[in-house]
Amino acid sequence: MPAVLFLLTLLGALCSHGQAMTREEKQRLRNQVVEMFDHAYQNYMDHAYPADELMPLTCRGRVRGLEPSRGDIDDALGKFSLTLIDTLDTLVLLNKTTEFEAAVRRVLKDVRLDNDIVVSVFETNIRVLGGLLGGHSMAVMLKEGGQHMQWYQDELLHMAKDLGLRLLPAFNTSSGLPYPRVNLKHGVWGPETRTGTETDTCTACAGTIILEFAALSRFTGDPVFEAHARRAMDFLWEKRQRNSNLVGTTINIHSGEWVRRDSGVGAGIDSYYEYLLKAYILLGDDLFLQRFNIHYASIMKYISQPPLLLDVHIHKPLLPARTWMDSLLAFFPGLQVLKGDIRPAIETHEMLYQVTKKHNFLPEAFTTDFRVHWAQHPLRPEFAESTYFLYKATGDPYYLEAGRTILDNLNRFARVPCGFAAMKDVRTGSHEDRMDSFFLAEMFKYLFLLFADVDDLPFDVEDYVFTTEAHLLPLSLSTAPHASSIPSNKTSEVELDDSNFDWTCPNTRLLFPDPAFPRNLREPIRSAVDKSCPRPAPYREPGMGRPPLRAQDFMANNPEHLELLRRMGVSLIHLKDGRVQLVQHATQAVSAVAAEDGVRFMQEMMELSSQQQKEQLPPRAIQIVSHPFFGRVVLTAGPAQFGTDLSKSSTGVRGFVTVAEPYSGCSEITNAEYVRGRIALLQRGQCMFAEKARHIQKAGAVGGIVIDDNEGSSSDTAPLFQMAGDGRSTDDVTLPLLFLFHKEGNILLEALKEYREVEVLLSDKARDRAAIFKGKPLPGSLIEGSMDVQEAEEDCTTEATTPTSFEPVSQSQMSTVELDELAPEEVTPSQEENSPIEEDTSPAEEVSPPEEDASSADQAQPKEERDSEKREEPEGDTDSSSQSVDELLADWREDLEAFKQMEKDEL
Repeated sequence: MPAVLFLLTLLGALCSHGQAMTREEKQRLRNQVVEMFDHAYQNYMDHAYPADELMPLTCRGRVRGLEPSRGDIDDALGKFSLTLIDTLDTLVLLNKTTEFEAAVRRVLKDVRLDNDIVVSVFETNIRVLGGLLGGHSMAVMLKEGGQHMQWYQDELLHMAKDLGLRLLPAFNTSSGLPYPRVNLKHGVWGPETRTGTETDTCTACAGTIILEFAALSRFTGDPVFEAHARRAMDFLWEKRQRNSNLVGTTINIHSGEWVRRDSGVGAGIDSYYEYLLKAYILLGDDLFLQRFNIHYASIMKYISQPPLLLDVHIHKPLLPARTWMDSLLAFFPGLQVLKGDIRPAIETHEMLYQVTKKHNFLPEAFTTDFRVHWAQHPLRPEFAESTYFLYKATGDPYYLEAGRTILDNLNRFARVPCGFAAMKDVRTGSHEDRMDSFFLAEMFKYLFLLFADVDDLPFDVEDYVFTTEAHLLPLSLSTAPHASSIPSNKTSEVELDDSNFDWTCPNTRLLFPDPAFPRNLREPIRSAVDKSCPRPAPYREPGMGRPPLRAQDFMANNPEHLELLRRMGVSLIHLKDGRVQLVQHATQAVSAVAAEDGVRFMQEMMELSSQQQKEQLPPRAIQIVSHPFFGRVVLTAGPAQFGTDLSKSSTGVRGFVTVAEPYSGCSEITNAEYVRGRIALLQRGQCMFAEKARHIQKAGAVGGIVIDDNEGSSSDTAPLFQMAGDGRSTDDVTLPLLFLFHKEGNILLEALKEYREVEVLLSDKARDRAAIFKGKPLPGSLIEGSMDVQEAEEDCTTEATTPTSFEPVSQSQMSTVELDELAPEEVTPSQEENSPIEEDTSPAEEVSPPEEDASSADQAQPKEERDSEKREEPEGDTDSSSQSVDELLADWREDLEAFKQMEKDEL
């Protein structure tokens, strides 16, 4: 049996092209990684510990139960100082031995694992159990070195076993697949556990256990953990679709039936494939490699469409399941390097790199033509991981430059005085108040390894395997004593055909006979990404008649239109969120002809919605640039369909803000002397948006900001809002008008109340803060991509972030469309196409037109529906809208001088 598949001792010197990065420059970047880690880690320790995670915008810890719930994403938090445990082995890798020793003592003294709290089995396993085992591995290594941790007596391992025993009740199912959640104190069953009722789990959730549980068994000599993990892996293997050899995304833990039959390498499945290969590497069991090879052949046959990786249906693998990709698949090129399949790894990585250069970060999801699909970016490390592995395999300095891009973007966009903040919207540069533990556990490991020389490392990383959370487990565990009480299901000779797979280490001399080979692979992909973003015309069924009421003319507050809808069998249902739902019952129409007209009206409304989605304007940014904000606060704003197009302005519109009188802006401005030359603040309601714009423009304002009067509304939870015109020409409006929800508007009003003179910049995206400080003309964007990717950038950022949800409708002759309660005189609905559905049902489609500016109306876009199987579901930050600017800036002022110095260092 071959000892290890890869060990990454690959010959890469022949693959480089161009000038190699100097040793001094690599050292500078390595030191910059360490400085950035110190900034994140020290702020967590100073402002958040012992909380699970740091909230970097408000400089405090996130404690579950004290902050508003973010849903499933909070299941990673168990009141066990998550970030500290997740960071233990990072400290050692970055040569911070003293800090590691202090951190271990803190964990042993402060952390409790018996809290009465329900946590995710998957997240707790990879982050906490993996963190404890990685910390134990480092402690043993240091102790054997004879200089550090001499007092250590396997205390972290004892904690790991305690946690493993607390996770074991989740595996008490007939299938062996674990429940997705467990109560750390009470287990699964019983009313006090508040769990045990779930029926479904994701494939990755059940299949990403084996490394940590097997390591725990082999460290402790207790085989029960490895046995349960193997049983779960065996069950997933048995339930694969036998014709395609693919697995679905969600499975019933009791029956083994696939609940979601789409298959890919991203969210919901990703680390299952990773753990098959790495289980072979860590444990030396050929069975895992055989299974991985069979899966991998199917992935490359059906899912891989270089450079894309697109989900398919497991029963019909030639049928695409979606037209977008999620950011978690960015790990896959790294896994392909471990497999030895370098060419597709280079191609997919290059596609991801070009998307990154267009948007500064990988959006949570992006379409096949590289538009933003979900705009969040929670500082995920998967792209950095693949960059490191590709550099390790090829030695190509191109990947060092990719790493430099990651560093620069983190410092210029995500860095804040109290750490690094996740991006709420990569298009505008706005932030979320979160810094997940995986940022410290993974990102800085891979970036440090990318720029470090062998002499910089305190140990040989080739002696360890990285878990999916980048925790380090020693390969020596493959020879540790172990036993399994449950025999594995063997793969038959008929099932196994790995004749096309090389069981030896890949040799880059054979893979890359031409030193320019990697470059030749990348250039066509760079060109393809750069020239993408087509805008297809909406499809229209030929021969369709025209209903008596056109969808684009419909107004929900017009009695004549409502009567026409009634005659066509279309009724309005008022929803709690201020919108109305259009429902068409053919049987309620006054005649068969009227029923046909109703069907056509609904189809036209849906078609208009799809068309408007393609033409939707991206969000805009309002950046507070005056003291003490200095451009650090960026508010996500909705655009107007009239007035100055900020995307065509290289400088944006900059000015001090003032409140217009009257605040509604619906009549002549009475304080014109204060509004003149400034940006006017207005309240939503009482008249049309265009009317407000005309009044402040007449008063001499250079711009306007409309603030929602619906208390509690926020861009965190509400879809993007676009302000429509008033049904007539708006060519006379020449100033920019932006819309802020109540929470963001309140930040601006509180700042004005506190500091009186508040200057803002209205633009299409956040601008370079360094230029603001130095008084230089502002560049077109905060950071520009390489010259070969800028031409198409503007068109590639117009995709909406909120996919439309489809709900089955029971009646066969019934259509449903959701609208805002008060429609404007001009209806331009917005809706995004969803992926194909297998069932033959009538979909209920949400359509939200830009609406009349009335205070009783609500959002202008469909409700957001997230992929239920995302490892980290994108959520907005959860700060209260009543939070004062004093609280927001309490800890920022003391860091102001350090911040200025940091900006100088960035330059």
